[in-house]
Amino acid sequence: MSGILDLLNSPMGKQIISGVSSQTGQSADKTGDLLNMAMPVLMGAMQRNADTPEGASGLLNAISGKHTGGILDNLGGLFDGGVDESVTNDGAGILGHILGGKQPAVENALSQKSGIDAGSVSKILKVAAPILMGVLGKQASQNNVSDASGLASMLGNMSGASKGSKQQSLIESFLDADGDGSILDDVAGMLLSGGGKKKSGIGGLLGGLFGK
Repeated sequence: MSGILDLLNSPMGKQIISGVSSQTGQSADKTGDLLNMAMPVLMGAMQRNADTPEGASGLLNAISGKHTGGILDNLGGLFDGGVDESVTNDGAGILGHILGGKQPAVENALSQKSGIDAGSVSKILKVAAPILMGVLGKQASQNNVSDASGLASMLGNMSGASKGSKQQSLIESFLDADGDGSILDDVAGMLLSGGGKKKSGIGGLLGGLFGK
């Protein structure tokens, strides 16, 4: 099962990056850099949501119902003439669900790190979120994922850190430094940090995951 960053480096990923960049007029290079930072953050948020029975059930229902992966079957049509408003509205709903009140902080942090204005970051994430859900839906179908255990394993494999692994525990402790259970609490500090104690504390384990 390929990871989310492997997808972005694939021919399909290049098509996604090119299409998403065309929505905002941002360069493909900048858009690719942004998605390489943003996708693991969104995956981490989904993993934390899926840790609860309600969250796992909701995600399973979504990827076996509305988000089965059909969006990936016609990417040319998706981006031709601009992404339909129904797709971006769906993306806004997904982001609101998995990021909650952390969404503005995440978008601002990604903006400062990527050099893309926050408004464009928001637009890009609204297109990226339904695509990410489609990827999850396709993976779930191909691997016969139908319960919370299978979902957790799939999300772990795709994010590059399986549930319960040392890497996953370090990622979670890093993203939730104040211990309140919100994986996104320190995402701004994570993305904007040029060094310092927290970054060095996890060494190279997050290097590949977050592109630095």
